Amino acid sequence: MGLSMNRIKIAALLIVLASCVATDDKIIDIETLKVGMSTGIVQGYISDSAADVVAWDDIPFAQPPVGDLRWRATRPLTAANQIIRSKDDTACVQKASDYGGVSGEGILGSEDCLYLDVKAPADFKDKSYPVMFWIHGGGNTTGLKDFYDYSRLVALKDVVVVSTNYRLGGLGWFSHPAIQNHQEGEDKSTNFGTLDIIESLKWVQTNISKFGGNPDNVTIFGESAGGHNVYALLASPMSDGLFHKAISQSGYTTSHSLEDAHNRDGGNPLVERGSWQIVESINDFNVEQHDSEILANQLRGMDAREFIGLYYHKESIDSIPLTTRDGIVIPEIGLLAALGNRKFAKNVPVMAGATKDEVSLWHGLHRYFMETDYRFTKLLPPVITIKSPELFDVWVRTRSHAWKLRGVDIPLSAMESAGYEELFAYRFDWDHQKSSMFADFPSILGAAHGTDIAFVTGQYTYGPISSYIYPDGPARDEMEQTVMSAWSSFSSSATPDTGSLVQWNAFGSAVPAFIHLDKNDLLRMDIETESMDSLLGAISDDPVATDLEKCLIVWESLINVGDPDLGAFRNWNNGFCDKFDVRQEQKDIQERLIGEFGSIGVG
Repeated sequence: MGLSMNRIKIAALLIVLASCVATDDKIIDIETLKVGMSTGIVQGYISDSAADVVAWDDIPFAQPPVGDLRWRATRPLTAANQIIRSKDDTACVQKASDYGGVSGEGILGSEDCLYLDVKAPADFKDKSYPVMFWIHGGGNTTGLKDFYDYSRLVALKDVVVVSTNYRLGGLGWFSHPAIQNHQEGEDKSTNFGTLDIIESLKWVQTNISKFGGNPDNVTIFGESAGGHNVYALLASPMSDGLFHKAISQSGYTTSHSLEDAHNRDGGNPLVERGSWQIVESINDFNVEQHDSEILANQLRGMDAREFIGLYYHKESIDSIPLTTRDGIVIPEIGLLAALGNRKFAKNVPVMAGATKDEVSLWHGLHRYFMETDYRFTKLLPPVITIKSPELFDVWVRTRSHAWKLRGVDIPLSAMESAGYEELFAYRFDWDHQKSSMFADFPSILGAAHGTDIAFVTGQYTYGPISSYIYPDGPARDEMEQTVMSAWSSFSSSATPDTGSLVQWNAFGSAVPAFIHLDKNDLLRMDIETESMDSLLGAISDDPVATDLEKCLIVWESLINVGDPDLGAFRNWNNGFCDKFDVRQEQKDIQERLIGEFGSIGVG
């Protein structure tokens, strides 16, 4: 009898221990990590990446946008009693991409994807930490919340981080009369992905205090398309009061008119995948059918992956029309103009920046610039070298500087004119990589697009070349300390503090100050001296680029990162580029490379 009782006691003790988890300095009952909120009950767990950090995964923040809810405004979800279980895959429908975090082939993901994750310090109970709300990048066509792990930032800087999904591509942004002409109110919007982000911010306002976050101190931050979406939220009249600071990393201000997003009969030659062209690729509809509920029902009835696949039936050099001036989510005057309009101003502190070598992520993998040589064996990667280092340098340097001007300085100047008073600019310069026998990564990639994210997360991943891009050592450690300190201090107090003696001065159009973010001995303040006119004016005298290459550089600089400035292109250097059909030249280059190598990329 005594032996049996001892076994019962031991079993009971094991059950109790199984319901607990150890952190670095204490035992936590996992029941205390369970949180109830407006959209369900979710069990937290100690993060695998950092001790003393609790994670809650795959929390639904809205009704799934499926069936009749496809291409409608995000619907709130009230389901306080549902038990939330983690999911194997929450990716929204998208083309597979290792860079976006969704590996595989073809079109993957599901429409049932409106979920978010929360990470907080383990002592979150009864706390009120600053909230950092992450919006992933991926061109608004790829990406997902799970690709980024902010556990280290949470552990080191005592912040709560929320990462959200949102509808992507043609399911997240779609303008077609068959849809909008038969809907009312917010459903007439064309910016469904933006509405998803807004709904997730509403979820934060309602629920984040349960996770130790302060709903009155929310900083939105995102990179690339995420930085663009930060600008969209700053411009949108529908996001008022939902956040209190904003950080745009490598963002851009492109927005499309409803007419261009539809692009009936191909009226805008810069748009090859407007909704008119997508619908035409399904069936040969006549004009009347293009505005019919029959078509709307057919579109809603299509398999979501099949629909997104329509955008990738052939190689294209255009960008899919996404953020649209619908007059509901984004003002009709356009994204950039709205940032400069006091009527829409949020008057919150804003930080924005770009990387020194933004476009090397694409140009450094492009066969136009790179030579590949399987000098060892085709079982190993090829040796990649730059065909013309001088041409590559001027192209990357000009295009990346143009990204800073059009994606940072011009938007911040617009916000200043709208009354914003706390504005901060940066350029991310860190490029202390190491070379391999296959590539000189510092020269080819450098401070490429997206290389800054790792210093906010503390997760140093860049695919199979991570150890070369982020070699362990003092330069990496110093950069992490600088970036994490600046981002977290901005989120808590609206002043970016790098943790050094270098003071980060505010940006102003009269004195466009910015900081060079780099390892300690290269960290410094500077003043922007270039304008788009002066930057592109220098191209005319470049001794390396051909006449066509000069026009391609100028075209790329004026068409990307913001609304296409065709007037400036036509006027550049007294109409110097009139002799070229630049779009056709781009297509010819692409076709030639595909014909010779099978693709335009070296990967």
